[in-house]
Amino acid sequence: MINETFVASDPKSAYEQAVKKYGDDVSIVSAKQLRYDDDTLRCEVVIAVPSKLFMEKSFGDQSFKKQEAQQKEDVYEEQEEEALISEIGELKAQLEVMKEGMFTELKLENTVLSEVKALFRRKGIAEQWLDSILNSLIGSSLADDKALLVSYLIEEIDEALKVKEEELGNTLKVMMLVGPTGVGKTTTIAKLAARYAYLLERPYKVALLNLDSYKVGAIEQLEHYADIMQIEHISITSIEDFKEQIEALQDHDVILVDTAGMSPYDTHKFINIVEFVNSDITLDMEVDLVLSATVKYEDMEDIYKNFSFLNLDSVIISKFDETKHFGTLLNFMLLYDLPMSYFSVGQEVPDDLLPASKEYLLEQFIGDMNEG
Repeated sequence: MINETFVASDPKSAYEQAVKKYGDDVSIVSAKQLRYDDDTLRCEVVIAVPSKLFMEKSFGDQSFKKQEAQQKEDVYEEQEEEALISEIGELKAQLEVMKEGMFTELKLENTVLSEVKALFRRKGIAEQWLDSILNSLIGSSLADDKALLVSYLIEEIDEALKVKEEELGNTLKVMMLVGPTGVGKTTTIAKLAARYAYLLERPYKVALLNLDSYKVGAIEQLEHYADIMQIEHISITSIEDFKEQIEALQDHDVILVDTAGMSPYDTHKFINIVEFVNSDITLDMEVDLVLSATVKYEDMEDIYKNFSFLNLDSVIISKFDETKHFGTLLNFMLLYDLPMSYFSVGQEVPDDLLPASKEYLLEQFIGDMNEG
């Protein structure tokens, strides 16, 4: 694959340039907004393009009509490159064999270490994270005591987890919630709105902006919550409308922005959200990923790969009440090093929303391990 950068006034236009040149056989590598020397804002979208397609579109068919001598030279260079790649692959394989051999020997000599590692893996913690911790314990007394070793790993998890403290001050706070389809963003926004408006040491003035025009009934659902709480609710139709409403709501304390749920493979919706995130509003905007506690291990990488481009500030974890198994969720937090901000632990608005707590999450995980 070859990366090529397209520049336009907004992400959607830059992406459309790429599609016009290459068709739909491209994928987004990154999208960001930059201020150029002439003080204008431009959006740069980096696209990954298959090498052959890049050559055809960039240099035409003549680039492939080479003379026989040139073709032979290219074949020779390709063979050399393949040989080098093969050697590197063999070296990596040998290192892996050595590593596996070390752990195989360790397992034979130390059943405690292997049993504890197997227990945490069954509960959803990745082998790569476990090995990074257990490597340093080879030959230590901890490796011979199962209870101590389990406690040590729990402490390491506790140390690695991050929490984003709740912060509401004298300046306007803008929070945009993003996430996959069906994780409960709209209900979570309603809980946050009720918490900020009624449940803290003082009532904060809250407004709701709705960007979700895709899901049937999404606008009506959030509008219903807003009516009950007597909070202003505005449906947004464009980037300009978004910027105008942010400016018009300067007398508020908190603006909560609801977005459409996105599949990790829905490029067009993603580009649409990038436009709003990169819009040149006069305030910093916090972007929070809503992630279900029921997330599957296989989906973790796709979710992170898609939403990490939005420069996430925290993770809000929903659907605590729909699972008893929290290892995969913990694994997500450990591997991708993101802070947690809130837990949604039930369906009731606003009661079932808690500020994130390491202790609360680890209690659920330990309970699952004890049952196992």
